[in-house]
Amino acid sequence: MQGEPVFLEKWLREQITVGTVVGPGDRPTPLSSQQPFTARRVLQSWTDLRNNRHIIDSLRTLVESQYTLHVADPQAKLLLFFLSSSSSSSSSASYVHKLLYIWVRKTPRVSLPLLDSCVQILSSSTNSCPDLILLLGAIATVPGLSEHSKRLCLDRLCYLIQDVGVAIGESPELVFAGIGYALSRSNAHYFTQILSLFFSIWSREHETKCTLRHGVMLLGLVEWLVMGFITSRSLDKIDVMCTSISVDKLRSGNYPMFALASSSAGVLRAFRRFGPTNRLELNPKSKYMIKDTISHVAHYVVSRVGDHYRLNDDDHECHLLVQCISLGLARCGPYPSDAAVLHCICLALLNDVFPLNLFLEIANSPEAVGRIKAKEYMDGVLFREAGAISGVLCNQYISAVTESMSIVEDFMWAFSHKFYTKFQTTLSLLKGNKKEIIVKEVEKMAESIFLMVVVFASAVAKRKLDEKSPDTMESKVAAKILFAFSCIEYLRRIRLPQYTDVVRRAVLILQENASTSTLFVDSMPSYDELTKGIVGLHSPEGLHYIWSEDVVQNARMLFYLRVIPTCIGHITSSVFRRKVAPVMFLYMCHPILKLSQASHSVFVAFISYGKVSNQNDDNIKEQLVFYYIQRSLEVYPELTPYKGMVAGVSALVQHLPAGSPAIFYCINSLFEKATSLFRLLAIKEDSYLWKNWEGDSEPCKKFLELLLHLITLVDIQVLPNMLKLLAQFIIKLPEEGQKIILDEIYSLVSESDDVTRKPTLVSWLHSLSYISSQPTSQNSWKETFSRL
Repeated sequence: MQGEPVFLEKWLREQITVGTVVGPGDRPTPLSSQQPFTARRVLQSWTDLRNNRHIIDSLRTLVESQYTLHVADPQAKLLLFFLSSSSSSSSSASYVHKLLYIWVRKTPRVSLPLLDSCVQILSSSTNSCPDLILLLGAIATVPGLSEHSKRLCLDRLCYLIQDVGVAIGESPELVFAGIGYALSRSNAHYFTQILSLFFSIWSREHETKCTLRHGVMLLGLVEWLVMGFITSRSLDKIDVMCTSISVDKLRSGNYPMFALASSSAGVLRAFRRFGPTNRLELNPKSKYMIKDTISHVAHYVVSRVGDHYRLNDDDHECHLLVQCISLGLARCGPYPSDAAVLHCICLALLNDVFPLNLFLEIANSPEAVGRIKAKEYMDGVLFREAGAISGVLCNQYISAVTESMSIVEDFMWAFSHKFYTKFQTTLSLLKGNKKEIIVKEVEKMAESIFLMVVVFASAVAKRKLDEKSPDTMESKVAAKILFAFSCIEYLRRIRLPQYTDVVRRAVLILQENASTSTLFVDSMPSYDELTKGIVGLHSPEGLHYIWSEDVVQNARMLFYLRVIPTCIGHITSSVFRRKVAPVMFLYMCHPILKLSQASHSVFVAFISYGKVSNQNDDNIKEQLVFYYIQRSLEVYPELTPYKGMVAGVSALVQHLPAGSPAIFYCINSLFEKATSLFRLLAIKEDSYLWKNWEGDSEPCKKFLELLLHLITLVDIQVLPNMLKLLAQFIIKLPEEGQKIILDEIYSLVSESDDVTRKPTLVSWLHSLSYISSQPTSQNSWKETFSRL
């Protein structure tokens, strides 16, 4: 066969161990664990064998260098001598089998008489190790081998599988490769017999346990075989292969489902890899047969799990089947839409590809053990193929019927929230226990979940979110997508075009649909949920949960606080007061600037554009203003962001009814805060303060800028009180301070084009300038503020 690997078992092993799946014609990746062996050691080992010394050690040394070793005919003759010796032990026989295998596979022209002698010895061997299966299969592929010797090889191989029952054990690739070699060169009779015996390995009384490793190697082996059959024009063998893994074989119950599903995927992958330009006129029924096999297995799984579509932890068979189906379809390319297949792929992703309980297992393990578990998981074939499996899910989803779509969507959104709770608990435990090294490993694991959710949500958005004609039922999907995105927001470390597009589509739907906006707001965690701690978190002694330091929760709430202003026009005052306001005020004093800033933005949006349906809604807005001012000023300048407070105060004085008591309260509170700030600064020297006006006193300077800004915004009913309080404040300042503030007011008034309030401001400013120039106003400002 063209592109055939020298050692098939090595290539099969790489289907599990390498990061990228390789084809039969690709160059194998060298084993990193292989140690270099010098020619001197190899020569010495052969010398010891000829002298009948240190036999076991010498054989072991040669086997350890097997991938760089060449065995010639004279050396093979020596090995056959040891193999035929009555003193040969089982361990030495295993080594000899391995070395003879190297001789057969790497020697261009094997001595056929010597090979016939080898077959005679092996046919009478009582050994049943996997290495013997491998050697017998390899010998059967040698060109020019006599039919008699080939029959002896194949008969012995069938005997070992059927009557002795070779246990696959820790090295299934040896058995798989040996059988693969035999199948590649056998006639129709032996082909059918060996294939039947092979699939029956897992159905015997000794019952070899089925594993995903077996399924992946089966896929690779069948791919290798079918590509070889296509190359050699052995179309009859392809038909036999497809018939052997058809639905009829499944119904008979003689063969394990995982083996037939994996083998079917291997056939499909071979068809795809060979390319349409070189493909022969294959029997159309063959392709349909193997696709029916995969669909049949998928329907079996769905019937097992029932209407709830959930896998039980102890259902090993169903877990293995969904793993094999998902990996197989990820490797074999496009597959026709099938509801059962879609559900199986979803089950595999949400249960086996991303096992959420593993996060807590890692967090609760000692640091060294946790790192090992994380590495083993990320080195696993399921994790490495997660992206490809997610792609299969999306392709199946796009072509599915509406009912199947909705089922998978609900599973994905529920999974996103479940992941959030597990990941939140995991990081809290790791950081609380100072396991910062494992945090990076866990985050790397979780990033794949983020990508899966985003890619799936993108497929959903393209199918269901049409901002031009949003359907009421479909528009609810927008709220569910945003809910899921909030759960994975902590992991948004890279720019994804799909993420941006999905959020844009969903937000546009929210802006057009009141019920969808309300649904999204109602999905936000409540105040109690945010502050009461993490459910199920068993904190060790000395570890206390602090809600403001929960980075996963903070990221999620930042997402909500940024999205809510975009649909604030559809949120009623009652919903805002019940659901949004408590959370908004909680995060308004958060130590992280972007969170507190986002909370102020929510307040600004509600005051400016919040839905008002009756007088009671206006009253709710005014009630919130009282607490907003109190909450903002009590932690300024330590936590309250200046820009956020300016935006909030500006919005309330502009959008509340003219003369509102809330506006008067706001203005009075601002001047009280200004007095408090300057009281703290009054202990400094006058000249130092005003000469460094833009330095140490920056919070005070900014606060005065806010007060001056408000005289151009407050309504005419509030303006007189505002000017009165401002004048009283200014005349308490020292002469240098009064001059600075008056200059700024002059500039502000001169640039104003407000014909309504400008006359009032000009008159007030002249009066204030006159009062400031009088000697009675020049008292020490430290004395003035100290009395306040």
